[in-house]
Amino acid sequence: MAEQGLRARKKQRTRENISHQATLLFLERGFDRVTIAEVAAAADVAKMTVTNYFPRKEDLALDLGEVFVDQLARIVREREPGESALAALRRAYLAAAADRDQVVGFSGPEFARMIAESPALTARLREFHEDREAALARTLAAETGAAPDDIAPRVAAAQLGGVHRVLFEETVRRTLAGESNDEIAGALTEYIRVAFDALEPGLRKYAVRAG
Repeated sequence: MAEQGLRARKKQRTRENISHQATLLFLERGFDRVTIAEVAAAADVAKMTVTNYFPRKEDLALDLGEVFVDQLARIVREREPGESALAALRRAYLAAAADRDQVVGFSGPEFARMIAESPALTARLREFHEDREAALARTLAAETGAAPDDIAPRVAAAQLGGVHRVLFEETVRRTLAGESNDEIAGALTEYIRVAFDALEPGLRKYAVRAG
């Protein structure tokens, strides 16, 4: 067991080192101008090691992709008794804005610019948004016991995912415009209220966890 834990920690350190070295290169030269071979050299590993950990080059830069995709579904799964999916997601977004969480877009101007200037990274981020919405729909279906032909979970996920996407993109837009994280968080708090209030009529009582 101890040996397995040691191997897992070693793999995690290798993954983090590869991602860190890749990000430094991407920020310095631009994502599209850096090769996998150059990332491997900087991380002092074989090229195959890089591709084993990161099958897609885009995921070297967007290494929180799995966390991002599962984020909304996880929040719904972990909501409090008596709390709806909408209320849980609102609460979590307010906390993320207060924490300046990079998963909701507080990535800093250099990183935001790197993504904006790369069609490949922009496309991959779009995929993450779509995958996140699909993961949320599956969780809502499971949490509400929806029948396979019930579209309510997908409709709710589209609304909730759409709000998160708009707020994420507004955070990135303001970052690229040169606003500080404190300025963005201040504006975002009001945007969160407006966005989630708009969903209240239809989703206030949807997917409420039993007490």
